[in-house]
Amino acid sequence: MSEHFRVLGGARLVGEVDVVGAKNSVLKLMAAALLAEGTTTITNCPEILDVPLMADVLRSLGCEVELKGDVATITTPKTLNHRADSEAMGKLRASVCVLGPLVGRCKRAVVALPGGDAIGSRPLDMHQNGLRKLGAHSEIAHGCVVAEAEGLHGAQIWLDFPSVGATENILMAAVLADGTTVIDNAAREPEIIDICEMLVQMGARIEGAGTSTLTVHGVEQLEPTEHRVVGDRIVGATWAFAATMTRGDITVRGVNPHHLELVLEKLRTAGAEVTTFDDHAFRVVQRERAESVDFVTLPYPGFATDLQPFAIALSAVSDGTSMITENLFEARFRFVEEMIRLGADARTDGHHAVVRGVEKLSSAPVWASDIRAGAGLVLAGLCADGATEVYEIFHIERGYPGFVENLRRLGATVERVGA
Repeated sequence: MSEHFRVLGGARLVGEVDVVGAKNSVLKLMAAALLAEGTTTITNCPEILDVPLMADVLRSLGCEVELKGDVATITTPKTLNHRADSEAMGKLRASVCVLGPLVGRCKRAVVALPGGDAIGSRPLDMHQNGLRKLGAHSEIAHGCVVAEAEGLHGAQIWLDFPSVGATENILMAAVLADGTTVIDNAAREPEIIDICEMLVQMGARIEGAGTSTLTVHGVEQLEPTEHRVVGDRIVGATWAFAATMTRGDITVRGVNPHHLELVLEKLRTAGAEVTTFDDHAFRVVQRERAESVDFVTLPYPGFATDLQPFAIALSAVSDGTSMITENLFEARFRFVEEMIRLGADARTDGHHAVVRGVEKLSSAPVWASDIRAGAGLVLAGLCADGATEVYEIFHIERGYPGFVENLRRLGATVERVGA
């Protein structure tokens, strides 16, 4: 029997939970360390499976990487290997973020097409087009992105969509380019601000972090630094949904509630009492069955596509009918098929899912297709009668440090079965 989580339904989650650094930031910060010779230290790292995978990618490029608790120490050599085609590259999507730093520092890169979550097509066209604007030649060849330039120069770059990955790769290439680069329709996520702050600490000149226009004045070289990873807003929101779904009372620490304004407002509409304490904590209390709410995924500051499974899971046990619209990844609705196994009244049509809430779900074996789907299925299992078995749990552990331990501390009965 494959390893899985066994989740007993009926728990009301109560207590406090600490959130550490963001998965969607730490891997990019580790890649940014490639831009400066010497030792960079990154703190508040989440202890998740993806961090050692990214460490393996960096080691294959010639770096020395030490992981100890929540600290990653990366020593980057004067001369880097420009080929990022190790086995680890195929296991996580974020590995493609080494493309920008390698082109910026080495003026050439061979980067294996990445793996990661099965949530739909995520082409690299914008990444390549941005590098071409900066003066690089880029193509897909033999399963790799191949980019090369005699030198990089500043450019005016318009992104057709505010892609986080494309913004990051272009930004990390542009910081060492000759002249000024302007990235219009750039991503605005807190994780983009985080990487900009680290790059500025390293000596980069960047204006407009957190807005849709980034202006980058290229510098000759960067210096290593020490940086603390921003709190994981997606993990923080997961616990907020957990409180609302289980009619619980959870205080979340370590994440800025301002990064979750729309999410918390949606939960207030569902009937939750939400209190924010400062820039690093909030509390969600749900006393009665949640009311139905509609959700539409959009780039930040809109409702994050990573939270779509939790919107569906909440809707499945809410009073009324909800419509969830997915505008980013077409395959994310695979989650609905697993929710139907649990007794959810749901159907999908193109970019839309309609979910009619039921009083209680029914336990069943279910399979996680990505990180957030896995966590969403565990939360749904807490709202089902009997014991739900969630398989493919390695997905969950790629994004949630100490997930089972935190659930148990909050009052859930969850156990790991098999090995």
